[in-house]
Amino acid sequence: MLTTTNRQVLLAQRPDGIPQNEHFRIVETEIPPLKIGEVLVRNEWLSVEPAMRGWVNSVGNYSKPVGIGEVMRSFAAGRIVASLHPDWDVGTPVTGMFGWQEYASVPVSAISRKVGEEDLPLSTSLGVMGINGVTAHYGLLEIGQPLAGQTVVVSTAAGAVGSLVGQIAKLYGCRTIGITGGETKRQLCLNAFGYDIALDYKSPDFESQLRTACENSVDIYFDNTSGAISDTVLMQLALNARVVICGTASIPSWTPPPQGPRVERHLLVKRARMQGFVIFDHDDHEPKARADIARWLREGGLQYREDILDGIENAPDAIAGLYRGENLGKRLIRLHKGV
Repeated sequence: MLTTTNRQVLLAQRPDGIPQNEHFRIVETEIPPLKIGEVLVRNEWLSVEPAMRGWVNSVGNYSKPVGIGEVMRSFAAGRIVASLHPDWDVGTPVTGMFGWQEYASVPVSAISRKVGEEDLPLSTSLGVMGINGVTAHYGLLEIGQPLAGQTVVVSTAAGAVGSLVGQIAKLYGCRTIGITGGETKRQLCLNAFGYDIALDYKSPDFESQLRTACENSVDIYFDNTSGAISDTVLMQLALNARVVICGTASIPSWTPPPQGPRVERHLLVKRARMQGFVIFDHDDHEPKARADIARWLREGGLQYREDILDGIENAPDAIAGLYRGENLGKRLIRLHKGV
């Protein structure tokens, strides 16, 4: 017999910068009756993304801010447990923007896809086979356009996106340099994700280490941080370099500093190109990315790590934990033990 209650994480107040535990509250509600054309999804995994900071802040972003009192927007993966749509059967594994909640009553238009990789854990549909994998694949291959022998530098190199960027670059024959924080993550970059060199940006001589490692020749910089790390990397760009802007994790709020290093001279003198992207603009790339990533996983060419928090009660502090650097790999919330 299906339960009639649902626990949800709501946005309680608007944060200024990185959302903290106190900006959310957990409530228990009744699951509404399904309407024709809807399905009920029992979520098994909830995703935690650095981009969620932008989804709850009031400053303009690429998506409408989550409203106060609304379920926190997020990707989730689960299985259909009730259906009033002829094309979607009970038991089907699906992903979608179902939110931070245990159950989601949604129209089928809210389903991103049926998860067809039966040999891979469902959790991977939110990470390496989900938005993080597609982001890494598109950003590096379509914007970065790597060639064998070129040098690729990646910030947040041990993260869910960065770790994949480094590995895909190696599959394309590139030399890879990862930038991360702390010795544990530095070793993870070297031993799990195969970076040729991994640097700790917290090191007092980080700038000189990077200069030595890059040899004034960074062909592709995959930027997940912005800020001081990126200022240092830009000084090492090669001629015709490509800078891929994926994230700005080092900036605590969306108000830019009044002054700071400028990128124009670097781009001009090195004839370089800098381009930002939002993966939601590139749905047509998903099938290609997932096909490649699934093949690489099955062949053993890609490794991934998952940072799992158990229980919806751990959701409110999960985003802040990302920015504290707590996670080793893709951060997920597991709602039911044994899945």
